[in-house]
Amino acid sequence: MKKIAVCYKWVLNDADIRVNEKSRDLDVEKSKPQINEYDRNGLATGVMLKESAGAAELVGVTCGADTEPSAKDALSRGPDVVYYLSDPALAQADSTASSKVLAAMIRSLGDVDVVICSECSSDEYAQQVGPRLAALLGWPSVSYVSAVSVNGDTLTLDRKLEEGTETVTVKAPVVIVVSPDVCDAPIPGVKQILSAKKKPSHALTLAGIGLSAETVKPLAAVQSVKAPLTSRKAVNLMADGESVAEAVAKLVKQLSTEGVL
Repeated sequence: MKKIAVCYKWVLNDADIRVNEKSRDLDVEKSKPQINEYDRNGLATGVMLKESAGAAELVGVTCGADTEPSAKDALSRGPDVVYYLSDPALAQADSTASSKVLAAMIRSLGDVDVVICSECSSDEYAQQVGPRLAALLGWPSVSYVSAVSVNGDTLTLDRKLEEGTETVTVKAPVVIVVSPDVCDAPIPGVKQILSAKKKPSHALTLAGIGLSAETVKPLAAVQSVKAPLTSRKAVNLMADGESVAEAVAKLVKQLSTEGVL
């Protein structure tokens, strides 16, 4: 196995996103970008796979409107090198556009045996990039991967399904889509952060990988993003001075009427 590529996404930290109570618009002014939490498990899986494979090179791959700042963080999580593509045309990229760009980037790298994607991103949660990427590359795809082992160019993968666990054996090249429980994603320590400064990162361009702004135009246009409207019935069970026993009976009747019980 020569090269393992891990795809990751640079997203806003959703913990810092605030909601305007009147308009329900999202206020992202104080939200700083970070590596998608699900992709951290993908990067950790890449490190684990590299250690099992021996001399394989671990590569981080990302694309978006402003991805250059992500390189240092990604490199501190294990990759030997990061390739990033920043272009304003990707500001509203959907799964189709992202998959198209990532596929072209991976082809440009050459000698990639395994591509690792996480099951989703925290901002879109579309769960489409991994399978789309595999289709564009013409490679087999294995999703819901919860455990990985490697023997030469053959991977043994456990898939966590609703009915149980399925074990699959597949030969490289392959795209695997890992679930969050595939492995722990450790927080980089001081040593990892300092060593990341010495690792290389390379900028790619749409033209350099044979694409243009027109070819990566999203198929879906986002008109607005609103926070969900939450309303409660706020039933006061003891409003008329009922006893606790009467309130309990009233609650049971209310829940039964609404089909909860």
